[in-house]
Amino acid sequence: MNTDTPRAGFIAVVGAPNVGKSTLINRLVGTKVSIVSPKVQTTRTRVLGIALAGDAQVILIDTPGIFKPRRRLDRAMVAAAWGGAADADHVLMLIDATRGVDANTAAIIGKLKDGGRGVMAAINKIDLVKKPALLGLAQELQSTGVFTEIFMISAEKGDGVDEVMAHVAGLMPEGPWLFPDDQVSDMPERLLAAEITREKLYLQLHQELPYAATVETEEWEDKDDGSVRIGQVVYVERATQKAIVLGKGGRQVKAIGAAARAELEDILGCRVHLFLFVKVREKWGDDPDRYRDWDLDFNA
Repeated sequence: MNTDTPRAGFIAVVGAPNVGKSTLINRLVGTKVSIVSPKVQTTRTRVLGIALAGDAQVILIDTPGIFKPRRRLDRAMVAAAWGGAADADHVLMLIDATRGVDANTAAIIGKLKDGGRGVMAAINKIDLVKKPALLGLAQELQSTGVFTEIFMISAEKGDGVDEVMAHVAGLMPEGPWLFPDDQVSDMPERLLAAEITREKLYLQLHQELPYAATVETEEWEDKDDGSVRIGQVVYVERATQKAIVLGKGGRQVKAIGAAARAELEDILGCRVHLFLFVKVREKWGDDPDRYRDWDLDFNA
């Protein structure tokens, strides 16, 4: 603890799918707490990232992207996103500068306006858009009357992120820190390990496996030599998808496992023995147990 007058509070980071919420939170926390891929709706559950700035502990809620839901899992993810926003002390909305105010973003702004809360905005990916377009987008956002501040950032490169952190730290209410000063997330290691493998799955199979896979950590054994043995199952919905994940001669699943293992060793700070198994489970997206694991409402 850095001071006799500590402060702590919650900031929900909301936005349309794939605008960079997880990238920003990982940048603010200083380590990976939420997985990232080019795939929309990568984040499925509410993830807390815990960042420190002077006397303030800023607890960042990474929420699933908000979009028009079509399936049960979609509805549960969108409900989790709005729930995270309602529970937070403040809300930061992220907008992709390359997409501007598209249909999803406009719908979110409309709902925020109806809620009557002042919200901060951060225009992300400013390195990919020319300045006149950025200024036009900022004016468009300002004219909605929803946003109290508008920041320009590149979460990927770190531009403008320090200004966002300094501002939100100043908003935190006085009170004791809510987590130990060395904790960066509230996600259990078993779930984080499954999420890391799911990220690698998405990165390697972005086109071939749209959305039909999930990963569960079924075995976790701390070994006497300080290493850890992790057994995980990749669940897909059809046998054809299993063949895609395995790849010819098992090469694809080996590559996914190697990438996940390398990152897990970096995060956990020890040697990792990772074993991946691929199984078909039809309609895993309609299994209430999955939703409980992700802290989602099955009946949303």
